[in-house]
Amino acid sequence: MSSYIPQANLPLERSRLVGMILGGVSYGVYLLLTVQALIALMQRPRHGQKIANNRRALLCYTLITFALGTICFAGTAKYTEMIWIDLRDAPGGPIALIENPMHYRVNFMAICCGYIGEWLMQALLLYRCFVIWNWERYVMIPMVTIYIGMIAAAIVVLIQAGAGTVFYNIDATLAYLAFQVAHTILYTILVAKRLLSMRGQMRQAFAGYDSSTYDTIIFMVVESAMAYSLFIIIYIVGFAVHSDPLSTLCFLSINQVQGITQLFIIIRVARGRAVTHDWSARITAAAPTALVFAGTASIPAEGTNMGQVARPEQDSVNESYAASEKAAEANV
Repeated sequence: MSSYIPQANLPLERSRLVGMILGGVSYGVYLLLTVQALIALMQRPRHGQKIANNRRALLCYTLITFALGTICFAGTAKYTEMIWIDLRDAPGGPIALIENPMHYRVNFMAICCGYIGEWLMQALLLYRCFVIWNWERYVMIPMVTIYIGMIAAAIVVLIQAGAGTVFYNIDATLAYLAFQVAHTILYTILVAKRLLSMRGQMRQAFAGYDSSTYDTIIFMVVESAMAYSLFIIIYIVGFAVHSDPLSTLCFLSINQVQGITQLFIIIRVARGRAVTHDWSARITAAAPTALVFAGTASIPAEGTNMGQVARPEQDSVNESYAASEKAAEANV
């Protein structure tokens, strides 16, 4: 008895189905982390911690990005249902519907919301980087350039897909993904470099200084960026070699993965503000001991000759405390 084998691109259809299942799992994780982030952000800060200054902005950011992610996932799920149920007799069958996803409004809306959510998440990275670098122009210019290039590439993708080009044949998609990877990696390098520099300055200013807080923040930033960058690189490889099934798997979860990596940082920082308070208290308590042995200790700006700096003791304590608070606040 012979079995019937349909003439179709079965791996692509399977990847769409498996991708939606994985997308549902990742959305569930995203939903759980969003709830945890909202609870952590709505808790009343203790000891006058500075998260109160950014709480409303972070709440709005979390709610807006989650709403966009929810619309994106719901629209994608509805379109997947249409592929095999509502439109199963459409010309070209399911393959044509998977390769040309912009012909139906529900999926077009889902993809647009996904892109907008990704832009907002990358905008948060911009803000963190600018704050910790004190809005230096030589840092802002390349970051903003990459960010604008990313948005421009996404608009080109939407226009070409809307004009009928097969989604997997749009070269601008590779440019968009490359901009995302470049933006994330550059952000990670700049933030880590700045935090390492500040940690070194604090160690010079205070004898026996505990740098565990800086180390924790650096690890959080690097871990988050590595997870998302590896996912994007896999997507780029699949798209570049025209592996449509692999590209479909990554495409259906990219928005949730990006949201998850950023929520990890928000939750850990929101819950760990008491550590920052105790750490600041330790710095203040350790200052007199350091100043007894180094009466002119201070924290210079990056690149300043240590031998040429001589400031009063109180200025040293104030600068150290302000630098520490800025580092913690910027990475919320």
